[in-house]
Amino acid sequence: MNKSNYNWLLYSVGAGLSWGIWGVIVKDISEDVSPYLNHCLFTIGMLMMFPLLIRKLKVSNINKKGFAWSIIAGILAVAGNVAVYKAFSNGGNAAVVIPVTNLYPLVTIVVALFAFKEKLNWVNGIGILLSVPAILLLSGESLLFKEPAAFFQSISLNTWLFYSFVAMLFWGLFSAAQKITTNHISAEWSYIGFIVSSVFISLLFLLFGWVETNVSGRNLWLGFVAGMLNGLGVLSSFAAYSAEGKASKVTTIAGALQPVFTIVLAVGLLREKISFMEVMGILIAIIGTAALSYEKKDVLFAITVKSKADE
Repeated sequence: MNKSNYNWLLYSVGAGLSWGIWGVIVKDISEDVSPYLNHCLFTIGMLMMFPLLIRKLKVSNINKKGFAWSIIAGILAVAGNVAVYKAFSNGGNAAVVIPVTNLYPLVTIVVALFAFKEKLNWVNGIGILLSVPAILLLSGESLLFKEPAAFFQSISLNTWLFYSFVAMLFWGLFSAAQKITTNHISAEWSYIGFIVSSVFISLLFLLFGWVETNVSGRNLWLGFVAGMLNGLGVLSSFAAYSAEGKASKVTTIAGALQPVFTIVLAVGLLREKISFMEVMGILIAIIGTAALSYEKKDVLFAITVKSKADE
């Protein structure tokens, strides 16, 4: 097997790792940093990655359609983040909000299969069937598994549940938009377009006075680092799509592995305890990732031939 065929998988795991470390930091500062300030710090962190990309940015490679889609992807991502905040601010139950929003890969999978016409083999199908429950097990909210009756009783038609589904929809569409973007421009230009939308939205937050800066220096610094990690995750996911990664696979793998890395690091750094369900979720996520990475030999050969023809 040609090693280059694994690039999309390596980038997908890299995205999950970056977002996983980001999750540990955000968990530590979430009570002191609002989502609006968090986004501004995220934007600053992303801008710090810009010098590393300058050499690979060629004006001749830019495509208006692709750049427009990268901006749309950024807007969808931020809209999803705000929707989660709105869900909690409207009295949302974490035991429902977190599992629901974490199911965003399902939206991407539907778009990938029906709009992008992506094809999966039966092993990949098993990987998806394993990854979805793994995401739920790793959500940190076990009410669905311990007391399913209570979980469904807590669900009713209300504002916070609406925002939860909106977040799931926007995050799922964000991942799909990333794939469309990299069909037209490079991962580097996709990232620049994402930054443009992120800067614009940050300016809007500042203009409307939603950004509160009355936080400790420590948390500001950690928020900045978290922004860099979040940006690295976005860049890695763009790179995964650009390396022929399928939307149905990249999103599911990154979405399943992110909480795995967060939990493992939280146990080691924050001294948190890990539950049996989380251990099971980690194992299932790893198996699901392995199944999603499987490719038939004829597909691998076709990808290899294509890459050699492009050289």
